Amino acid sequence: MTQKNGVVVVSATTAEKPKKRYPGEAKGFVEEMRFVAMKLHTKEQAREGEKEVKEPEERPVTKWEPTVDGYLRFLVDSKLVYDTLEGIIEKAPFPSYAEFRNTGLERSEKLAKDLEWFKEQGYTIPEPSSPGISYVQYLEELSEKDPQAFICHFYNIYFAHSAGGRMIGKKVAEKILGGKELEFYKWDGELPKLLQNVRDKLNKVAESWTREEKNRCLEETELSFKHSGEILRLILS
Repeated sequence: MTQKNGVVVVSATTAEKPKKRYPGEAKGFVEEMRFVAMKLHTKEQAREGEKEVKEPEERPVTKWEPTVDGYLRFLVDSKLVYDTLEGIIEKAPFPSYAEFRNTGLERSEKLAKDLEWFKEQGYTIPEPSSPGISYVQYLEELSEKDPQAFICHFYNIYFAHSAGGRMIGKKVAEKILGGKELEFYKWDGELPKLLQNVRDKLNKVAESWTREEKNRCLEETELSFKHSGEILRLILS
C-alpha cells in the first residue's frame, strides 16, 4: 500500500485474497460431487464415509432381511424414478440435459424386463408407492427451474446404482432370488467406459457454471441421498 498526493493506492498483490480451492476441484467438478457424496456414506459403505448409521438400509447388507414383496416395491419405485429421469433428459427443458441422452446408463427398459420376469413367476406387480411418487414429483419440478440441482440428482442416482447398488443387488439376489442376476444390474457395453463418458460430459457442462451454481449443485447432495434412501428402504419392508 502506497500513498501518492494524498491518495491511497492498494496494489493488486495485497488486495487479492487467495482463491478458495474446493476438495476435488483440480480434477474436475465430478470429483467435487464424488467427494461430497462419499462423506454422506457410513464407514461401512465407504472409506471416506462420515455418517453414523441411523436408518435400516444404512446397516451392512449382510445383516439385511429382504423380502421379495419389499424388493418388488423397490424395483417398481426405482423404475418410476428412471422413467422420469430419462423422460426429462429426452425432453431437455434446459439444453444441457441433451448431453445425457443415450449414455448407456439408462435403466428403465432393463427394469421393465425384470418386472416382467417377476410377473412370469406368478408375483403381482405393485403400484408405485409414496417414496417413488414424491421423489419424481420433486425431480420434475426441479428439472424445470434449477438445472444445477437436477444434475446433482442425475449424477448420484446413476453413479450410486453402478457402484453400491450393484453390490446390494447381488447380495439381495443371493438371499431371496437364488442368486439370479437381474437386468437392472447389467449394462450393454463396458461399464467403466460408459461411466467415464458421462463423467466427461458432466465436467464439460459444469465448466459454464459459476462457483455459486456449482455450490448449489453440491448442496443438493444430501436431499438426493434422502430420497434414494427412502426408496432403498422398501427392500426391507
